[in-house]
Amino acid sequence: METKDMMLTSMLTMDKRENEGEREREKEREEVGGEAEGTQQEHSRPMLADGLAERGPKSLISGSEQQVSNGFTTSTPQSPREGPGSAAFSGGTSSVPGGGTGSSVPLGGLRTLVVQQTSLERPRETWSKKMDFLLSVIGYAVDLGNVWRFPYICYQNGGGAFLLPYLLMAVFGGVPLFYMELALGQFHRNGCISIWKHICPIFKGIGFAICIIALYISFYYNTIMAWALYYLLSSFRPTLPWTTCTNSWNTANCKRYMSTDHNVSWSNFSTSPAEEFYTRQVLQVHLSPGLHQLGSVSWQLALCLLFIFTIIYFSIWKGVKTSGKVVWVTATFPYLVLLVLLIRGATLPGAWRGVVFYLKPDWEKLLSTTVWIDAAAQIFFSLGPGFGVLLAFASYNPFYNNCYKDALITSSVNCLTSFLSGFVIFTVLGYIAEMRHLDVDAVAKDAGPSLLFIVYAEAIANMPGATFFAIIFFLMIIMLGLDSTFAGLEGVITAMLDEFPHVLSKRREQFVLGLVCVCYLGALSTLTYGGAFVVKLFEEYATGPAVITVVLLEVIAVSWFYGTNRFCNDIQLMLGFYPGLFWRICWVAICPCFLLFIVISFLAFPPEVKLFKYHFPPWTTVLGYCIGVSSFICVPAYMVYHLLNAKGTFKQRLLKSITPEPSGEHRDFIVTNAV
Repeated sequence: METKDMMLTSMLTMDKRENEGEREREKEREEVGGEAEGTQQEHSRPMLADGLAERGPKSLISGSEQQVSNGFTTSTPQSPREGPGSAAFSGGTSSVPGGGTGSSVPLGGLRTLVVQQTSLERPRETWSKKMDFLLSVIGYAVDLGNVWRFPYICYQNGGGAFLLPYLLMAVFGGVPLFYMELALGQFHRNGCISIWKHICPIFKGIGFAICIIALYISFYYNTIMAWALYYLLSSFRPTLPWTTCTNSWNTANCKRYMSTDHNVSWSNFSTSPAEEFYTRQVLQVHLSPGLHQLGSVSWQLALCLLFIFTIIYFSIWKGVKTSGKVVWVTATFPYLVLLVLLIRGATLPGAWRGVVFYLKPDWEKLLSTTVWIDAAAQIFFSLGPGFGVLLAFASYNPFYNNCYKDALITSSVNCLTSFLSGFVIFTVLGYIAEMRHLDVDAVAKDAGPSLLFIVYAEAIANMPGATFFAIIFFLMIIMLGLDSTFAGLEGVITAMLDEFPHVLSKRREQFVLGLVCVCYLGALSTLTYGGAFVVKLFEEYATGPAVITVVLLEVIAVSWFYGTNRFCNDIQLMLGFYPGLFWRICWVAICPCFLLFIVISFLAFPPEVKLFKYHFPPWTTVLGYCIGVSSFICVPAYMVYHLLNAKGTFKQRLLKSITPEPSGEHRDFIVTNAV
């Protein structure tokens, strides 16, 4: 009897020590990975013994030897007396180290506990609201190109007839790529660099290439907003400075030529006051002979760009929690302005001439290859897959968010915005043509920034209430650009923080500050007197061909190496349904052909680059291609680096380099049997 008492006391003491040790280990884990219950909810779900939570994985770890919650294994089979939902430790709810929870049924004997382990790392940040995500994606996709590029390309390629190839390219190329990136980012919950270890590790160089391309874009894209800010500040006066020819920057060729100016004769050498304000006062491009001699930096534009980057920093420095709030203004205000300008433009004399010119179909142009090339390029750059932004934004979504519906909504809004912008632009162009007694095509010869800063600015200056319309118009341009810059830099920030979490995760504010400073210094060349030439060079060569080639490799890696079936299974795990045959065919065959078509057409028909009266010399083409290759070179360079650093034979290295690692956040399901 005494021996039994001693054995019982010893067993109780050991059990007490084990419980105390378990509580200490649990306390340590809570200190490392403890966060608010609302944040943990996404990562940890209570599981039942006879099945997982709704839409969970289809199978669990099973077999005679199973893992116990403390890390040891047991070969004891499950007791037939157990009911569903029983847990290890009878008598109530049991807390499991790592964040898992289980329910208990006091039936005695063996209990089965099914838990989903959670990472002990800091939980990933999520959007505060679903609308924060949608507005951020819409703000990213709807940018300055929707306002100045689509209307110009549309009327240049057959008017209403252009909508046919545009919609076909959107349905079979743009939207499938858009959907693919949202699904990849949401499932793997990583930025554009570290996500590749879960897809195809040897293609990790794509992520670095995307980050370099995003930096190049930030070097010139924000300069356009600095121009718009200069115009905005110049608009706070009764008479807009680009309406008269009596300013210090005007030349003898300046002519104010509208219907009210009966004594003015217009010649081929004449220039409008709006054109001279843009070229001689804002850009001061007349002080630079070309790219070989850019001149000094314009201090006015340098201050404007500094203000733009200050807004950008304080909008993104804290992550999507802050930028998601800013886009409620920057993404919605442009639509309000577009609506106001559309109503105003529709009431102007001659507006109908512009609309007819915009939409009148020229079906013969559909036989031209150029029309289809322009349609493919426009929809690709409009929706913006391949810049790492969609991956980053979707990675902050809840795992079960319906990204399929999000892709359809945001891409549809983007295309409709482009179509609406055409009416806003061409009603005003029709008005100018009516005032000058010219054809619309004679007025609509400018494309790109000139369409906004010369043609539209001149039209606004001749409207009643010109000051008000100028202020809201240039404010709209700034906000359209800010959304895209928020998104582009967030793609880089997310990629770097996910790739180097131990170094940067607690230093986000400092890293964002450093990134913004690098972007500002890189943009100084675009603020010189010849800065407009640099902007044109970057726009034509530095980003376009490189990013299309990168996305082509991305689609091949996902569809052919990672596998369409595996990718579709991932989507089914998130959304509860398997993608249809249309999407699978697009990802495997149509999208690669779509992108290859754009790349080949660009190489076969390189654009003739000119700005104002300056024709870019041949050496600038070589320079442009070198800038583009400097980002793309990361892809083959990382492939060589990865193969050289892997272990084993060449065949083993190659096999390992194309084998994805499981996505840890969705595979930690453990079945435990414990007494």
